[in-house]
Amino acid sequence: MSIKVIEKNIFINAPKEKVWEILFTDSSYRIWAAEFSPGSYFETDWQQGSKALFKGSDGMGLVGHISEVLPNQFLSIQYDGLIGTNGVEDVESEGAQVYKGVLETYTLVEIEGVTELDITSGMPEEYFEMMTDAWDKALQKIKTLAEQQ
Repeated sequence: MSIKVIEKNIFINAPKEKVWEILFTDSSYRIWAAEFSPGSYFETDWQQGSKALFKGSDGMGLVGHISEVLPNQFLSIQYDGLIGTNGVEDVESEGAQVYKGVLETYTLVEIEGVTELDITSGMPEEYFEMMTDAWDKALQKIKTLAEQQ
């Protein structure tokens, strides 16, 4: 199975610090990440090198690590595998190997109070269209959250 990379960007009328907060704070993350799967949440401290678990309401999802962090500017997640039934981490199976090494990045650049948020997200080809649509909706939610607060 091949990986395709989703590349999206959006302009948000808010400082980059506010956008960063919306992206990586538990309460707001749950709102925008629900566009991928209702009940989505994370377990990580967002520090470089830290393990990162991304789960849906069923407890299943993706396991990875934070590969690079420049606060309020850039964050990169590298996936290592899947989280299966009962929260068991799987980095060995064929399904998990598809995600091994796949990157998701967030880049924020602010000019005169407007933040450009660029994301990239590696995705198995079979989920590419569905996840591209989900990213469009998630980015709109991020924009709304950042601009209303």
